[in-house]
This record gives sequence, C-alpha cells and structure tokens, in this order.
Amino acid sequence: MSHTSNYRRVGLIVPSSNVTMETEIPALLKARETVLPHRFTFHSSRMRMKSVVKEELEAMDADSVRCAIELSDAAVEVQAYACLVAIMSMGRGYHCASREKLEKAAAENGCPTPVLNSAGALIDGMKDMGIKKVSIICPYMKPLTQMVVDYIENEGIEVQDFLALEIPDNLQVASQDPTAPAELWRKLDLRGVDAIVASACVQMPSLPAIEMIERASGLPTLSAAAATTRQILRSLDLTEIAPGGGALLANGLPAALPKVA
Repeated sequence: MSHTSNYRRVGLIVPSSNVTMETEIPALLKARETVLPHRFTFHSSRMRMKSVVKEELEAMDADSVRCAIELSDAAVEVQAYACLVAIMSMGRGYHCASREKLEKAAAENGCPTPVLNSAGALIDGMKDMGIKKVSIICPYMKPLTQMVVDYIENEGIEVQDFLALEIPDNLQVASQDPTAPAELWRKLDLRGVDAIVASACVQMPSLPAIEMIERASGLPTLSAAAATTRQILRSLDLTEIAPGGGALLANGLPAALPKVA
C-alpha cells in the first residue's frame, strides 16, 4: 500500500469494555515517535464484552469478523485483535485460526491486511527471545487462567507459576493500578524462569511496571500490550523499538539482563 504521508494507520479490534488497549499501545508507539521518524494513527472497531467469562468471550470472538471488515473499510495497514484470553479460551492454537479468518475477511473486502492478535504476539515474543520457562500475572478467574497456562504450555513454553487476580468484571480489570505488577511479581515462584509476564491481558494495565520489574528482578519482563506493539511494528516492517516497553521492545534482541539464580 502506498503511503501519502508519514502516518501509518493502525487498526485495533477491541472488546467493548476494554479501555487499556487504546491507552498502552498508542503510548508505546507515541514514545517511539520521540526517537524515530514514523508517526501512527489509531482506528478502532469494538466487539461486545463486559464480563470475562467463557460464554461472553465466545460470543465476542464471533463478532471479530465484522470488526475486521469495518477496519478494512478504513484501509488500515495492520489490524491488531487484543483480547488474549478470548483467543486462548477458544482452544489450542486458535491464534493462527483467528488470524487466517480475519485476514480472509479483510482481503474479501478489498483491503488485504496483516492481522495479528495479542495471544499470538505474546507467544511469538517469548519464542523469539528464546524463553523456555516463564511465570505470569493474570487478572482472570482461576479456570480461565488455567486455560491460558495450558495454551502457553501447548506452545512449548513451561509456566513455572501464575498469579490469578480473579477479577471477572472487565472494567474493574482496567481500573487496577498500572504500577501494581511492580510488587505483584514478588509473589511468583521464579525458580529457573527466563522471563516474567507482567500482564497476560491487554486490559490489565502494566506499562509503567514493566521496566521497574526488569530492574528489580534482573529478568526480561513482557506484557500482552508490549508484545502486541512489537508485532504491529513487525507487520509494518518497522524497527521493533519503543521506549518503556521492556526487553521485547529494547532493540529486537534478547536483553542482556543478569539471570536470577
């Protein structure tokens, strides 16, 4: 697609009650604008979801095709579907099936566009960094958190420990203190882990905590939002750098952080 301006058009497929995706992903890309020339605009389409329970997540995911078509009407250059647990609760490997389905919908609407999702972005980010074992923080109820753990382990990454905050109301998830993970990680068993996931949810804010955790733990620290941002940049063929995004967005290379014994 030709670019008549320096602005790259980013489409966001957003759960209707999510207010964090449109906060943290633009914040990372705006931070990038301070060090690199590219500029970004953000365009959202919403799918209904208020409670983070399997039934609502399934109904919401069915709505994602409509969102992909709407965003393709705006000729966005990349689409990012951000609800990690919705993808992971649909069954193992669904991040690939979802991407194919939404790319097909956009192409059939005359605007072939790369489509990514936060579930796949987190998995790919961990694999690219060579992470074999991880401990994670989730806002979900325990059964959904267990689905997330199973999904990650099915992708060949061992989950050493998880913290489930058990918050079913999605707006309540968004209202958590974004610096809270900077203390919550201390509750995790980190024996033998290669990294920490500060928030395995694009709705649970964690952006200011990512580099705080890295400094305190000596471990690369990821979040669903940082991983999604990296995949957006990759899809746009741009350097995967964003200040404040932690090791994953430091320079595209595994961070040279000391390992915790």
